[in-house]
Amino acid sequence: MGVIVGIVIALVMILGGNFLEGGHAGGLLALPSAMIVIGGTIGSVFVQYPFATIKAALQACVACFKKPDIDPAKIVEEIVDYANRARRDGILALEKVSESASDAFLRKALMMAVDGVDSQTLRETLEVAIGEEEHHGEDSAKVMEAFGGYAPTIGIIGAVLGLIHVMSNLSDINAVGKGIAGAFVATIYGVGFANIVCLPMGTRIKGMVRQKALVRELTLTGVLAIQAGLNPKLVRERLSQFLGDHGHEKKK
Repeated sequence: MGVIVGIVIALVMILGGNFLEGGHAGGLLALPSAMIVIGGTIGSVFVQYPFATIKAALQACVACFKKPDIDPAKIVEEIVDYANRARRDGILALEKVSESASDAFLRKALMMAVDGVDSQTLRETLEVAIGEEEHHGEDSAKVMEAFGGYAPTIGIIGAVLGLIHVMSNLSDINAVGKGIAGAFVATIYGVGFANIVCLPMGTRIKGMVRQKALVRELTLTGVLAIQAGLNPKLVRERLSQFLGDHGHEKKK
C-alpha cells in the first residue's frame, strides 16, 4: 500500500507543480520518448543481467505491493509452542507437527533437529541457505538500481535525438520551440522513472531482504534453542530480542 501511495503522491505533486507553473499534462505525453526511455533501459538491463535474475527482480517488485507473508511475531509464538511440545514429549514428538509448520525454512530446520543433526552442522547448513537467499534478494535490488542508473542516460539520448530532428527542420521557426520542448520530455521520463520507481523500489527490496534474513536468523536461533532443551520461557525471551519495534507493537 505504501508503494502505491508514494508513487501517487510523487506524480500528483509533480504534475500539480507543472500545472501551477502554466504547463499542461498533454505537454508531457510523448510516445516516442516513452519508447526510447523504457525500451532502451530494458535493453540495457538485459545486456547486464540474465533473464532469470531480471524475472526474480520483477517478482520481488510485485511482492513490494503485497503484505509480507511472514509475521515474525507469529513465528516466535509457533517456535515457543514447539519448544513446549519438545520439553513435554521429547524432540521426536515434533516430527509429525513440524510438517504443518507455517514456513518452509522452519519446517526444514525442525526436521533436521528431529533427525539428530548436531547443532554445529545444523547451524552451518542453514546459514548457507540464509546467505544464498539473501544474495539472490540483493541481486534483485541491484537490477532495479541498474534500471534507475540507465534510465536518465537513455533519457538524455532521447533528448539529443529530438534535438537532432529539430535542427534538421529549422525552416519552420514556430515548430522549433515546440520541438525543443518535446525533446526534453525524454529526459523527464528517464529521471522520473529512475527516481520515482526504480531506485526507491530497489531500496525497498533491500529492506525486504534484510527483514527476511532477520526472520531466518530468528528461526534458526529458535530451533537451536529447542534442540538444546532450553526452557520455553527462555526461548521466548531470546527470540523476542529479534522483534524490536515490531514486538513492542504486538504487545500494545
